Amino acid sequence: QVQVVESGGGLVQPGGSLRLSCAATGFTFASYAMGWHRQSPGKERELVAAITNTGITTDYPDSVKGRFSISRDRIKSTIYLQMNNLKPEDTAVYYCQLRLLSRDYWGQGTQVTVSS
Repeated sequence: QVQVVESGGGLVQPGGSLRLSCAATGFTFASYAMGWHRQSPGKERELVAAITNTGITTDYPDSVKGRFSISRDRIKSTIYLQMNNLKPEDTAVYYCQLRLLSRDYWGQGTQVTVSS
């Protein structure tokens, strides 16, 4: 069955860096998109970045532009989110999304906490 699993979250100090990983397994579609969303308490889930199997990316929102970068390993159906110069407002649960033609799949999330 399709599985989407995130990893790499944790506690970091402001200005630090993390790299999140998301592996999607159980599907063989040649065309797909994967992305990162985040959700903080009391806020709606927001898109951080997305990328297709061909490497096409969305624009980054201003809140993360210049600090976050998405990439993918096409062979492994894995995406990464490199997060640099982290700020306390980046604290959230980060969710990985797999978008297929048929439906979307979501991971369970990985917690990122930025605090001194």
